[in-house]
Amino acid sequence: MSIPSAKLLVFVSGQLACVKIVGRANFTSSIDFKTLLNELLNKGYTCFLLDLAECVLMDSTFLGVLAGFGLRLTIARNGEAGVRGIELLNPNARISELLENLGVLHLFAVVNGPLALPTEVQAHTPAPVSEPTREEVTRNCLEAHKTLMDISPSNIPKFKEVTQFLAEDLKRAKANP
Repeated sequence: MSIPSAKLLVFVSGQLACVKIVGRANFTSSIDFKTLLNELLNKGYTCFLLDLAECVLMDSTFLGVLAGFGLRLTIARNGEAGVRGIELLNPNARISELLENLGVLHLFAVVNGPLALPTEVQAHTPAPVSEPTREEVTRNCLEAHKTLMDISPSNIPKFKEVTQFLAEDLKRAKANP
């Protein structure tokens, strides 16, 4: 039985992109999430709000993708005054604790309260990326875990074996397409 991917809803207005994540944010939804964030960034959105009120859980792959995007924005905006970057709205205690334990919480502003969107907001439900190949999923998982280890060296013991397994699995997938 496969775990259903998180549902992603997008609201945009001006420079703001709000992504509402509903359900379990896991490795299967991380590819669509990564694609969506990159598309929004490429379209010129500069402020990102992730509504996590209905996100029950994030696995380490999804957290690695999120942290990688947070790091990318932090580096790109180094020194810019008044830039919000990424805000996490209403993360539950478990998600906040995971972000803290993985040493990536500093990449985000955590906000609690109601979702207040501008009146001229446009809502979109992004089309999912075509079914990713096993190789794409494995590569994404490997990159996400390496990102977590790069951001916080205390994650190396947590994910060293996982990344070794994923790297070997990726090698096998490339050798036997």
